[in-house]
Amino acid sequence: MYKEVDLWILIIPFLIAFAVSLVSGRFLIPFLRRVKAGQTERDEGLESHQSKTGTPNMGGFMFLLGAAAGAAYSAYTGRMEVVPVLILTAAFGAVGFIDDFIKVVLKRSDGLRAWQKFLLQILVAGAWCYYTGWMLGMPMSFKIPFMPGSFLDFGLEGNTALMIFIAVATANGTNFTDGVDGLAGCVTAATALFLTVTACLTSSGVAPMGAAMIGALLGFLVYNAYPAKVFMGDTGSLALGGFVVAMCYSLQLPLLIPVIGFIYMIEVISVILQVGYFKITHGKRIFRMAPIHHHFEKGGWSEVRVVAVFTVVTVLLCAVSLLGIW
Repeated sequence: MYKEVDLWILIIPFLIAFAVSLVSGRFLIPFLRRVKAGQTERDEGLESHQSKTGTPNMGGFMFLLGAAAGAAYSAYTGRMEVVPVLILTAAFGAVGFIDDFIKVVLKRSDGLRAWQKFLLQILVAGAWCYYTGWMLGMPMSFKIPFMPGSFLDFGLEGNTALMIFIAVATANGTNFTDGVDGLAGCVTAATALFLTVTACLTSSGVAPMGAAMIGALLGFLVYNAYPAKVFMGDTGSLALGGFVVAMCYSLQLPLLIPVIGFIYMIEVISVILQVGYFKITHGKRIFRMAPIHHHFEKGGWSEVRVVAVFTVVTVLLCAVSLLGIW
C-alpha cells in the first residue's frame, strides 16, 4: 500500500498534464485551422475516411505540452529521472513535426522521404543512448521477462545497437497505429498505465512521467475520440513511440515491448506482409487493407469497435506482463 504522499507524486503530474492538454486544445485546434494544417486522406483509402479531409493535424502538441508540464513539475520537485524520458519523447516528436510540417503546411504530400525519417530516428535514438548509457551511466542490460534474475547483456555497444533498433521499430509501430480516431491514444494510455504501475512496483523514479502521459492523453482524447476534431499526426505518434521506449528502457524492460505493444507490432508486421506479398505475387493481398486496423474496418467494424477491441487486447496483455516484471 502506497502512502498518501507517494500517491500525490503521481496525482499532481497527472492533473497538471490533463489540464494543460485539455485547455491547449481550445487554442491549438483553431490555430491549426487558421494555418490550414489539415489532414489529406488518400483517394485509395477508406471511403468512410474521406470526410476526415481537412481535420486539423499535428494535435500531438496538445499532449506533448501536457506531458512536459507534468514532467517539469516532477523535475522541479526533485524527481529528475523523468527528464531522460521527456527528452526522447520530445525528440521523436520533433522528427514527426518536421514530417508533418512538410506535408500539411508546405503541402508536399510525401513529407520526409522514408530514408530521411529513418535516419533522423536512428540519430535521435543513438544520441539518447549515448546520453543515458554512456554519460548518465544508466544500466543498459535488459531484464528477461518471466525469468527472475536473468538479464540480456551484449556489452555497451551491442546493447546500444539493439536499443536503437527497438526504438525505431516501436516509433514506427505507434505511427502506423495512428489511423483511427482515438486508437493510438487509447492503446498508449493503457500501455502508459502498465508502465506507471510497473515503475511504482519497482520503486523507479520515472513513475510520475507515466502518470503525466496518461493525463495528457486523456485530455487529448476529449478532442481525438470519434469523431475526431483533431489528429495527433506524426508529431504525436512518433512521440508516443519515444515515450514507450524511454519508459521501458528506464525500467530495463524493452524486451516486454512486443507484449505490451503487441498492437504496435502487429500494425507494422501487417504492412510489411502486405507490401511484400503484393510485390511477390504481382498484385495479390493478404489483408483487405493495411495497416491491420483498416482490414477490420473493411470487414465492417466501426472505428469505435476497432479502438475498443485493440485497447482491450492491450489491457489484457499488460495485465499478463505484470507477472514478468519481477
